Amino acid sequence: MLIGVCAAIAGGFAIREYRLIPEDHGGGRISVAVAHEQASDGRILLVDIRTPREWRASGIGEGAVPLDMRREDFVNALVELTGGNQAAPVALICARGVRSARLSNHLIQAGFTNVIDVPEGMLGSAAGPGWVRAGLPVRKYDEDAG
Repeated sequence: MLIGVCAAIAGGFAIREYRLIPEDHGGGRISVAVAHEQASDGRILLVDIRTPREWRASGIGEGAVPLDMRREDFVNALVELTGGNQAAPVALICARGVRSARLSNHLIQAGFTNVIDVPEGMLGSAAGPGWVRAGLPVRKYDEDAG
């Protein structure tokens, strides 16, 4: 019985660690400061792929467009946001850089050619302090606007 309990605990830690380790991806990477600067001056489309609950909790980074990655039409919505230009520079940000790295790979497979990951995320990761702790501006999530 003790072996079974230990195996279950070890399995739980393995799943937790897998969920916290971002995948390698074929796109570029930028810091939150660079993401903010480039989104603010229109050089990239910065997409916050988190959920509405997360947007309500921490706000959305200034210059970012909220687009819940769980949407069934996520790729089509992103194509619309880029005006159909799958070569447009698109940077993805999530909470801690795990989901953004995984989604970057999916978008590259879907034909996007300039996908950039923001591995610090909104809340920080091994890559850096994250948007919020870096003191970058956030705006309140307006549920009526999107």
